[in-house]
Amino acid sequence: MFLWRSSVPPALPPTSASASGRSIDLGFTDRSAGRGTGPYAGLNLGGHVGDDPATVESNREALAAALGVPRDHLVLMNQVHGRDVVEVREPWTGAAPEVDAVVTRQPGLALGVLVADCVPLLLHDRAAGVVGAVHAGRPGMTAGIVGRAVSAMRDLGAADIRATIGPSVCGRCYEVPPDMAAEAAGVAASASARSWTGTPAIDVASGVVEQLVAESVAVQWIPGCTRESDSLYSYRRDGVTGRFAGVVTMTEEHLR
Repeated sequence: MFLWRSSVPPALPPTSASASGRSIDLGFTDRSAGRGTGPYAGLNLGGHVGDDPATVESNREALAAALGVPRDHLVLMNQVHGRDVVEVREPWTGAAPEVDAVVTRQPGLALGVLVADCVPLLLHDRAAGVVGAVHAGRPGMTAGIVGRAVSAMRDLGAADIRATIGPSVCGRCYEVPPDMAAEAAGVAASASARSWTGTPAIDVASGVVEQLVAESVAVQWIPGCTRESDSLYSYRRDGVTGRFAGVVTMTEEHLR
């Protein structure tokens, strides 16, 4: 189910015999497990790509169970390649909002971002008790979604933000028209790339890293190219395909 998963344990208070602390669970799923078939084979979590809704819901239930949260506490977005961020205080009671980043101070929620080439970005500040999930595709990266998500975290009290970037399509596999490549490079110079055949390309993840570093955010980058890895869904490789997820969960724990 998970390509990569890690946890950040709570810090033990130096003087308290018992106190509460926050732990962080971070992960990126892959195509293993799940009930999807055909182009959606495996753990497809995307409900907007043509897969059977019951299968998608079963996969989402399995992910929530693996994260240790109720199904409705797995909070996903209606991603639109924009720059809007919303604070989540409780599970959605209706349709998910059209945003590309969610942040929260509420323990027990699993914030998720769905991708099939775009950059899945997870943010956390354990001490402040703030986490976030960001969908950073080319349009969102150039529109400033990364900086807006970081600002939203800081508005909630985050001061020591750590970023974890999951697999996405690499620059060699993301060939684009010259004007599109120039636009991205104008926003983040490190996004400039060349494809396997030497044509203009974009390295969105490198652009995201550049933007995070400019915001003084510490970065952990999980390797992998979606187009080159059969264990991940890739729209650029397959066209019709599923979506994998980046998820971050904050848990309040009692420390002794």
